[in-house]
Amino acid sequence: MSVLLEMSMFPTDKNESKSKEVSQVIKVIKDSGFPYQLTAMATIIETTNIKDALALVEKCYEKLEELDCNRVYASLKFDIRKNHENRLENKIKSVEKHIGEVSK
Repeated sequence: MSVLLEMSMFPTDKNESKSKEVSQVIKVIKDSGFPYQLTAMATIIETTNIKDALALVEKCYEKLEELDCNRVYASLKFDIRKNHENRLENKIKSVEKHIGEVSK
């Protein structure tokens, strides 16, 4: 099974810039060992089951709680597909077969 999670999570009660807090969330994701891709607007993570994906979301929230964030905004999207793996890379390769290399 492949669970793709697109997640954006940040505090709304801090400064205009969120990079300090967001970088700590990204560190939690990086340290999880799951493959991920950081974009300008969100982070895409691939796990093998929904339980791991949801546990990672919880850890990210807990990190913001440790940073004394009183209000957190989170946006989550899931694409869950049985009998597939490595879709973080394979979905891009599938598009590239049709139009050539894309920006990553």
